[in-house]
Amino acid sequence: MTRKKSLARGLDALIGTPRTTSGPGTAAIADLRPGRYQPRERFDERDIGRLADSLKANGMMQPIVARPAGDGMLEIVAGERRWRAAQKAMLHDVPVIVRDITDREALEYGLVENLQREDLGPLEEASGYERLRGEFSLTQEEIATLVGRSRAHVANTLRLLQLPETVRKLIEEGRLSAGHGRALIGIDGAEGLAQQILKRGLSVRQAEALARRGASKRRKSTSKRDDPDIRDLERRLSEATGLKVAIRSKGEAGSLVLSYGSLEQLDDIVARLGGRPAPGSPAR
Repeated sequence: MTRKKSLARGLDALIGTPRTTSGPGTAAIADLRPGRYQPRERFDERDIGRLADSLKANGMMQPIVARPAGDGMLEIVAGERRWRAAQKAMLHDVPVIVRDITDREALEYGLVENLQREDLGPLEEASGYERLRGEFSLTQEEIATLVGRSRAHVANTLRLLQLPETVRKLIEEGRLSAGHGRALIGIDGAEGLAQQILKRGLSVRQAEALARRGASKRRKSTSKRDDPDIRDLERRLSEATGLKVAIRSKGEAGSLVLSYGSLEQLDDIVARLGGRPAPGSPAR
């Protein structure tokens, strides 16, 4: 409930922008086109068909939100699914609210709307976060605040993009869950392990154990000392920080290694630890 309230506040902030080109009105279906910043990549045709039947019977209750495209067309910001269903229902006009918003706001709006309705797959969600980070320079903390999720959730969702393409496809198709995918991040032979998970119908916890065993076999220098409890602790620390974690122990002593993939990740972990970058460390 708290997360949905946060999402609603984020959506309200975007809807409530005073830069309204026109109030609620109607537009012809032919005057609308899909948005460049739509985070959804897959639309369920059966779902579209059911919505089309509803539109025929009851009309469209929630307006489509669009923005001027500069060529006389309107670019859909939120409501592409309703627009597709309206086409299937052979409607001519649909209710539309036209807003003058930026590219970044268009992406934010699409993400928040779809997350609020829980319509995005984990990789669509990850791609949306990556675009906010890469194209608009938002930090993970800023993205988390925007969408009403924890920073750790955003970090772990982004990590799914590190998986091999074949494994990502299995997640997109719903054959593997995001939890299964996270267990395979950074693991050599992830594609083969993914097939084993499918063939054996393994749970996420079982997949994590399988991945640990696979990683253990490849660590020749430490294979005899490999401790499942240590690997489990590495996994939990990795999920909490969004970084790759390695624990190297010798008896009761040892070291904790956090590997970062960008200066932003380094800055983030330093800030969270309450310290300052050491002299001579990389600077932006």
